[in-house]
Amino acid sequence: MSESTPRRPAYNRLLDRAVRILGVRDHSEQELRRKLMAPVMGKKGPEEIDASAEDYDRVIAWCYEHNYLDDNRFIARFIASRSRKGYGPQRIRQELNQKGINREATERAMRECEIDWCEQAREQAVRKYGEPLPKEFSEKVKIQRFLLYRGYLMEDIQDIWRNFAD
Repeated sequence: MSESTPRRPAYNRLLDRAVRILGVRDHSEQELRRKLMAPVMGKKGPEEIDASAEDYDRVIAWCYEHNYLDDNRFIARFIASRSRKGYGPQRIRQELNQKGINREATERAMRECEIDWCEQAREQAVRKYGEPLPKEFSEKVKIQRFLLYRGYLMEDIQDIWRNFAD
């Protein structure tokens, strides 16, 4: 663009950017706001968008209105995605909290998801340590530390040896 060519309004540029961002994957409202406020890389380096707070609010409202942005859908997909990658409920809750999702919505989605966390913890342990799982205390502690790091609850970890005794 030349200097004499007028730029598109900030609202239109933000709206295009929001649709591109949400076209890749679902985001929480907080994530989307953060990405929209980040500088855009231009030919001359990072460029600030000269948008007002009203512009950001209008873009977010438009995304909700047209179903591009839906926190409940985001939470459900995030839980499914992270659980498939082997993460437990505590880690998922923590990550959702960091993404700006409130605790009530997270807990409701965790109750509604039909994931057997004990079975999932066992699958992760078997994948890492092999079948059959060790019975010695020192080996059990290694597995417990690994699963705690992955975000599983101690009761689910202990149920591995109770419920799946060979």
